Amino acid sequence: MIIITLILAVVLAFVFYVYLHNRVLSNVLTLLMIVVMGISGVLIVKNDHDHYGLHNVRTTTTQTIYSASPSKQLPMMIYQSIGTADQHRVYVYKTSANAKKTQHTAAKVTTTNTVKRTTGKNRIVTTKTYREYQNGAYKFWFGLAGNGHQYVKEHNTIYLNKNWTVLSTQQAKQLQKLASSKTYQAKQKAAAKAYIQKQVMAAMTKDPTMSTAQRQKLIKQATAEYQAQAMQQLIKQVKQAK
Repeated sequence: MIIITLILAVVLAFVFYVYLHNRVLSNVLTLLMIVVMGISGVLIVKNDHDHYGLHNVRTTTTQTIYSASPSKQLPMMIYQSIGTADQHRVYVYKTSANAKKTQHTAAKVTTTNTVKRTTGKNRIVTTKTYREYQNGAYKFWFGLAGNGHQYVKEHNTIYLNKNWTVLSTQQAKQLQKLASSKTYQAKQKAAAKAYIQKQVMAAMTKDPTMSTAQRQKLIKQATAEYQAQAMQQLIKQVKQAK
């Protein structure tokens, strides 16, 4: 409506100045229309530049997330840096345990992300900020500008359990490459065997009467422990690599 008011003021100023024969009345009405034009112009600029008549409104949604890693033993949050300064990241995840396609946070400079550790569900809490008109009057006057419900920014708080690993796409590829190499696997096989034997010997020293079933259970536990330790060491190596 403010734009229509500005146009009407321009038209009326012309009509009053040109067609009114009473010069005093003509000058007064023309001056009045010029004032209306000035006020309208200032308000239009303030609405466009300073968001006059608008205020920020936030909406929050929560999405349960699942690891994008194919390994159930190594849940992972992978991110891709945007730009060379690593100031903006896109995080990749799945929205269900059986999802074939991955999702990711918005690749916008107006999107920020924070990763926090939690003992609860793995989830993303997204807070989006929009500009809305403060009331119906402001919407009536400035609604034609089309800047109501204007997206401003969003922030994602990503809550992850402590067993999740956070790696860049480059680090994830390097981890996969190292873990699948024959040299690494051969080395780990020998080291795992030595670790398991040591654990079994220590347990049997404490309890020489251990049954076969108990030994098998111990071997299984020791194998899982070693694999977890070895993977964490490999992850640490990948993160420290330049």
